[in-house]
Amino acid sequence: MDGLLVIDKPTGPTSHDVVAQLRIPEWLIDQVAAAEQQELERREHAYRDGRPPIPVKDKTVILVDDGLATGASMRAAVEALRLMGPGAIIVAVPVGAPDTCELLRNDADAVVCAVTPENFMAVGRWYEDFSQTTDEEVRELLA
Repeated sequence: MDGLLVIDKPTGPTSHDVVAQLRIPEWLIDQVAAAEQQELERREHAYRDGRPPIPVKDKTVILVDDGLATGASMRAAVEALRLMGPGAIIVAVPVGAPDTCELLRNDADAVVCAVTPENFMAVGRWYEDFSQTTDEEVRELLA
């Protein structure tokens, strides 16, 4: 189905449910989490340039991504942001797998997927240029 898909009722399984179902060992989760934490700290230092985080408590926050395939990264972002006490979390993407956009309603207060093609396959398929954004490009945009 192509078109706008707006979902605003949270329900369903959590990321913890998925991990349990896949029987991922705790040591592997810890190892990956430590590596990802280190990368997050590197990026925070590189991108913030000494600026403090923007307070989000009781505010509406819109999380934007280039698209949703499995939605795992977006679900993790929503889960982490929830701990900061925002008033509402809205996920917005230009393209996403229909099932993934539907499942994100479990986590976000609202989900907007502009295009949800049935033959989704991969986010990059829907872009002419899907090259990675460099750290320098991010720093320039944030400045």
